[in-house]
Amino acid sequence: MSIIAVTDDAFESEVLNSDKPVVVDFWAEWCGPCKQFGPVFEDVSNNVEGVTFAKVNIDENPEAPGRYGIRSIPTMLIFKNGEVAAMKVGNTSRGDFESWISENT
Repeated sequence: MSIIAVTDDAFESEVLNSDKPVVVDFWAEWCGPCKQFGPVFEDVSNNVEGVTFAKVNIDENPEAPGRYGIRSIPTMLIFKNGEVAAMKVGNTSRGDFESWISENT
C-alpha cells in the first residue's frame, strides 16, 4: 500500500471522508525523529490491510496540525469516521506502532 501525501485542501476528502481508518503522520523535513520514524511508518504501511496511511508536512500544511492541536512531531493520529480515534506522540518502535494501530482501528 502506498502512503498518500495529504494537503490542507485535501484533508477533508482524503482523511475525514475516508471509508477506512486513516493513520496520519504529522511531520517536517527538519525533524530528526520524524526522519528516524519515516521508515517504520513506511514498513508498517506495507503490512497492514484495510487502513490508509497518510503524511502531512506541517510546514507546507499548517491548517490541519493547528486544528488537531499538534504541538510536537512526529505525531500520529488515527481517524475513524471523520473523528480522532487515537493519538501517539514521538518516535516509536515498529512493534509498538503496529500494536497501537491494531488496538485503535
